[in-house]
Amino acid sequence: MSAPVVGLSGSPNTASRSRALLERGLAALERQGAGPSRLVDLATLPADALLGRREDPGVTDAIRSVLDTGILVVSTPIYRATYSGLLKVFFDLLPQDALARKVAIPIATGGGASHLLAVDHGLRPLLASVGALVVSTGVYGTDAQFRAGVPDLELVERIEHAALEAAALAAGVTA
Repeated sequence: MSAPVVGLSGSPNTASRSRALLERGLAALERQGAGPSRLVDLATLPADALLGRREDPGVTDAIRSVLDTGILVVSTPIYRATYSGLLKVFFDLLPQDALARKVAIPIATGGGASHLLAVDHGLRPLLASVGALVVSTGVYGTDAQFRAGVPDLELVERIEHAALEAAALAAGVTA
């Protein structure tokens, strides 16, 4: 049985490299039969609601989608050696163990290889802190791996591998 797949875009730019990788990841999961997917663009949600200052139906809906998902794909640009503030404030709204028994794929982009470890030292712990089972294949893309906004073959293969791993783990978790 398949469960919904949710992609969280933590980029403030809707045409970002991290979002392009997120969309590829969601498409790869759909090809694996992982379930219907939905992309949640955190940049389109109201800042006051993301900061917990007021209620907003869009933020409530995004949280509900994450709580109901089987696989969560999270993408972010790396700023100052860590994930975006958008991602941080959204995860602060999630209850403890919100991702228990859910599989997560971490995706990040940065200007160069110097921030590669941000996936393992920032994004992976963030996902694990709310109970996610994080795939071993993290995805990190650099500027040099994109041509006109399109990721190179090595990066696409890494996304495909992460999606395959997530679909297999999700099948085992729900079995």
